[in-house]
Amino acid sequence: MTILRLTRFTLKPSVETDTMLSTRAELIEAVRAKFPGLTETRLAKVDDTTWLDLWRWESNESLQAALAGAPALPQAAAAFALVEDATEERMELVEER
Repeated sequence: MTILRLTRFTLKPSVETDTMLSTRAELIEAVRAKFPGLTETRLAKVDDTTWLDLWRWESNESLQAALAGAPALPQAAAAFALVEDATEERMELVEER
């Protein structure tokens, strides 16, 4: 069962978009190297500071393993240091066309 994890976040005022993008890319690379099951990521800009980050996982088990281990990754700490007001939702993908 495919799981989608959507994180909404705001960049801290002093953070440049390019910094966030490169830090995010490093985090994705580290997560993929350490935890199997991340099949796709998409990033969307809502306004000048607000973003939606969608990560697609093969299963709930793969997502749970990553959530349990990712906080120990230095790339995760670096990425989350750039944002504030982060919220997340998890969804089971029911249909694609």
